[in-house]
Amino acid sequence: MDPKLKEVRKRLFSDFKFYSKHALKIRTKSGEIQPFALNKAQEILLETIEKQIASEGKVRIVILKARQMGLSTMSGGWIYSQVSQRKAAQALVVTHIAESTKALFDLTKRFHDNCPEILKPHTKYSSRKELVFDILDSGYSVATAGGDGIARGQTITHAHLSELAFWPTAAAKENLNAILQAIPSTEGTAVIVESTANGVTGPFYEMWRGAVEGTNGYIPVFLPWSIQEEYREKVPENFKRTPEEEELADKHGLDDAQLMFRRRKIAAVGRDLFMQEYPLTAEEAFITSGRPIFNLDQLQEALDKAPDPLQRLALEEDEWVDNPRGEHIVYRRHDPGETYYIGADISMGVRGGDWSVAQVLDAQKRQVAVFRAHIHPDYFATVLYHLGMYYNTAKIVPENNNHGILTCTRLAKDLGYPNVYMTSDVDKITEKETFKIGFSTTVKTKPLIIDQLRAALREREIELVDKITIRELMTYVATETGGMEAEAGCFDDCVMSLALANHVHEGRYTPILVTDDFYFEAL
Repeated sequence: MDPKLKEVRKRLFSDFKFYSKHALKIRTKSGEIQPFALNKAQEILLETIEKQIASEGKVRIVILKARQMGLSTMSGGWIYSQVSQRKAAQALVVTHIAESTKALFDLTKRFHDNCPEILKPHTKYSSRKELVFDILDSGYSVATAGGDGIARGQTITHAHLSELAFWPTAAAKENLNAILQAIPSTEGTAVIVESTANGVTGPFYEMWRGAVEGTNGYIPVFLPWSIQEEYREKVPENFKRTPEEEELADKHGLDDAQLMFRRRKIAAVGRDLFMQEYPLTAEEAFITSGRPIFNLDQLQEALDKAPDPLQRLALEEDEWVDNPRGEHIVYRRHDPGETYYIGADISMGVRGGDWSVAQVLDAQKRQVAVFRAHIHPDYFATVLYHLGMYYNTAKIVPENNNHGILTCTRLAKDLGYPNVYMTSDVDKITEKETFKIGFSTTVKTKPLIIDQLRAALREREIELVDKITIRELMTYVATETGGMEAEAGCFDDCVMSLALANHVHEGRYTPILVTDDFYFEAL
């Protein structure tokens, strides 16, 4: 091969932006067949792909996007470039409905039919669902979510899972698990998940949340509508920004043409649906079906400012030690002269179920630390004992419902923790006073502590810094029946433990530091 041609061929193999421009053809919205030139959203995705390949050798990405940004085209084009130039590569594309499945296969077939001969792999056969490149021993197939046996018995190297949030509910989780199990965790493999949001339940929300929290190995990519050049409208002469639009313009850099687009879309589809399908932030995309209990604007502000933890600690041989995977997440260093309060929500400790959570507040109601794990109620008592001792014999208020009875009994009686919250009850007949360890959450007391927490957050008495806690507060809703609980598919363990810590707190105050001759407020 001519050296110059060889160099070009090498670049086509390794430089997708160059490859897409010279080897891929797409049908534009005006109906023309043109070379595939990347828009801004597609460039951001490509940059993320290449960065992850450089660092990990494989691709695991979950994309939360606005509507019609060309991410399916970008994902399909990149995957075609991979399987059509490499041996033993098997690609699978799965969409939410048959119409979309056909559209993505037609997209890839157009890539293949218009590919330059020097790059086009020999095809053994092609159907409406499959391309087989026999010499390379590679292939490309499509499927629709909801069908039985997707990816069963296959080994897949590249997967594009489109609009995962809209996969049929009954089979979504099973289909997703089958596909992911068919993909080895080795270099050269790729999984690209992309979708607009569809509430706060289901596999897509779970994958997005896991990616954001750094627990599932996927990189989260959020693409707001504002980066899409076409999302603009002509601005009338009498256009005047509302106060909300002024704030959005300052925060997100929107101009009048973009604000006009926003106005008209909201007028057409409503505010909630616009935020879901055309989000400016990831959080506003996930709309709850219930009425949020807590102020979402305040929580979003806290989430935007939330810092990374200072350290993680694990309990080893009755000592808290540094551990990058420790469940004791610290945001503010321990102060020997500080007063602390700990609220504890207790679960049965089953993985995949509810969490056992302890929230630590200081005298100024600053969120100091969070402990969150799947552990047995019996051992959680040990954790709370050492957590309380670490934080200067903090006042601990554990919930005593259900599994909490074991934790409360062991914490106060077996371990003898000296500062556990207790309530007393006097028998009206015998006048005998009895004491109960911990806090009983009932239909009467739950609204009380939640209302107290709502008031404390509204008045900005509590300084929130833990992202998981903030997200739980955002998905804590009032139901149609008047109840208060986590949105279906979400958790409320951080909410309840924070409400308990706030309930027993003696009021926000600044500690007084004492010297030999002077008293002064701590700064």
